[in-house]
Amino acid sequence: MSLMFLHYPKCSTSRKAKKWLDSANVDYFERHMVEQNPSAEELEFWWKMSGLPLKKFFNTSGLLYKEMGLKDKLPQMSEEEQLQLLSTNGMLVKRPLLIGENFILIGFKEDEWQKNL
Repeated sequence: MSLMFLHYPKCSTSRKAKKWLDSANVDYFERHMVEQNPSAEELEFWWKMSGLPLKKFFNTSGLLYKEMGLKDKLPQMSEEEQLQLLSTNGMLVKRPLLIGENFILIGFKEDEWQKNL
């Protein structure tokens, strides 16, 4: 099974996760989340597979999130609108994402990744 590692190479958390994957000899393919932004369809599929609130997919500590005032706007938006917004810019998406056949890991928490791999 090949995993998709969706990340932003300049992000220190993404770099840490990549280093961890490599040292654990995990087989994966990389996708640059800004150059190849996830589509609304992909995001919806991953969100439903995760069972998590949609807000978990937003990079809430990101500059763009703050500049756009999304903390106040998201609660008024429908899930469809939120998915469309997320698909407009990879910098809005929480990173990294590790996507397997039947799981998705959001952000890098070593113990959580260890447990799932």
